[in-house]
Amino acid sequence: MDHVAATRSRTELLRPTIRTRLTSGAALWLRLPVHPNLSSIPRPFQVLNCCRTSMAMDFLAGCAGGAAGVLVGHPFDTVKVRLQVQNSAKPLYRGTFHCFQSIIRQETAFGLYKGIGSPMMGLTFINALVFGVQGNAIRLLENDTPLNQFLAGSAAGAMQCVICCPMELAKTRMQLQGTGEYKSKSKNYKNSLDCLVKIHRKEGLRGVNRGMVTTFLRETPSFGFYFLTYDCLTRYLSCEPNDIYIIPKLLLAGGMSGIVSWLSTYPIDVIKSRLQADGVGGVNNYNGILDCIKKSYEVEGWRVFTRGLTSTLLRAFPVNAATFATVTLFLMYVRAGENIPECEAGPAIQQPSSM
Repeated sequence: MDHVAATRSRTELLRPTIRTRLTSGAALWLRLPVHPNLSSIPRPFQVLNCCRTSMAMDFLAGCAGGAAGVLVGHPFDTVKVRLQVQNSAKPLYRGTFHCFQSIIRQETAFGLYKGIGSPMMGLTFINALVFGVQGNAIRLLENDTPLNQFLAGSAAGAMQCVICCPMELAKTRMQLQGTGEYKSKSKNYKNSLDCLVKIHRKEGLRGVNRGMVTTFLRETPSFGFYFLTYDCLTRYLSCEPNDIYIIPKLLLAGGMSGIVSWLSTYPIDVIKSRLQADGVGGVNNYNGILDCIKKSYEVEGWRVFTRGLTSTLLRAFPVNAATFATVTLFLMYVRAGENIPECEAGPAIQQPSSM
């Protein structure tokens, strides 16, 4: 009996760890020990530890988290777009905080939420694509390594461009509508859907997909860096369920991942915004990506490619924090009354000693 007990004890100590995925703005992974009796684990971590969380619950949690992220981050996005596309010869705003103040003073606080309908409409489909593609890509690649996290994230970013590009086109046009006016005297678009319909009538399918190439060039590497950074940070921070600081650690990892992903491709985002805003007012200034880069640099220098960066980075951290917090609370409350099934052991994950 002593030999059996000793063997069992050693087996428990050597049990592999698993990674439990929580669907949100990032691939949120927790390294959790497989335990034969989940009743001994605190209730919140029983929820996070459940490998069998239904796809429907993951999907709804991701949507709720994404919606929270949009609500928190959209005002910063509006400021970013205004700064990116304003005329350098006659600038309306001196910087990020001046832009915030001007919009609230001239257009009320609702001016910061112009164009929010478009990202809200596309949210469900984007979440479905990003997390579906990323999860399947990881399974196809078999080994869960940092490189594979980057490749899977890049694949997810590339696939969701189909929805992301028209959505951001409508968002950009709505954000620029009535700039500097307390009440827009003449509205070209009633809402985001009306905006896309009118663009399609005037410019066809090509007009609706304006900026698709730059969106692809931005989203593909940025999502790769996003998933890679989160994976590396959660490993480095040793996110374990018995750590009282696990939530702050995960929030930090998510926020920093968002910042890294934006920094990796931000100049491309400036060009994308300018191309999608081109033609507002009936005047087209650019003939394509290279022409936009050339003209922007000639007129404003290299600093043009950092326009709106401050508001973007200010937005990146709280958006990811809000997304993660919402997803976690959603799963905790929804599954609070359910029986948590025992998890199956997965492949062992080596915790790196340093990063």
